[in-house]
Amino acid sequence: MLSHPSRVVLLDLDGTLTKSDPGIIASVTKAFEELGRPVPDNDELHRFIGPSIMESFQRNGIPAGDELDRAVRIYRHYYSDAAVFDDPNEPGNKVPGRLFNTVYSGIPEQLAKLREAGYYLAIATCKPEPQAIPVCEHFHLTGMVDGVYGASMDTSRLDKDQVIRYCFEHIGYDESAGDKAVMVGDRWTDMDGAMATGIGSIGCRWGYAEPNELEKHKATLIIDTVDQLFDAVTKYFAD
Repeated sequence: MLSHPSRVVLLDLDGTLTKSDPGIIASVTKAFEELGRPVPDNDELHRFIGPSIMESFQRNGIPAGDELDRAVRIYRHYYSDAAVFDDPNEPGNKVPGRLFNTVYSGIPEQLAKLREAGYYLAIATCKPEPQAIPVCEHFHLTGMVDGVYGASMDTSRLDKDQVIRYCFEHIGYDESAGDKAVMVGDRWTDMDGAMATGIGSIGCRWGYAEPNELEKHKATLIIDTVDQLFDAVTKYFAD
């Protein structure tokens, strides 16, 4: 590992590398059903993708305390353990929510080009790290990047800026030594996390951002399609 990886590309997972809404939404729906609460509408269910699961449950009226803890436990059971959903990659196979998921077309090729060009690639996700790593391993993303960094299972590391700082501490990132980084993601959480840590951001329209979300949260650059990723990263580091 480089002591000072000088050009760091941080990559969000859900909505940036993988189309994960089927598994997340199905697991969230199970949680609301088992709690006996009305399931949010489709637009609100899609807003669960990006922020921490605790934040999203609270936004939908589940108060902090025992009920929130139960909601998170139910969600994590279906997302991580219960193989009850149809596998989109292997029809007839049942998988937990985390594998009810697909890698966006073109992502492996873009990551290969970035690594070949010498960028240090690190996945930085608000998904708890023990959940993120198996997803990355299953979809062979682990071998395409230099590290996977996520939130904690408790409340000590939830927001994207906390995950970014956690990643920087582990890889030896040192801005004072001339290192430079960019956060690539599809939601306001990625743009705000980048701004809070003093780095730039590349917003991806193929994910789950709502109209004008990336502009409102001041993405440095915005791209429409996966095949624009390498060129956008190159442009960011050239400026």
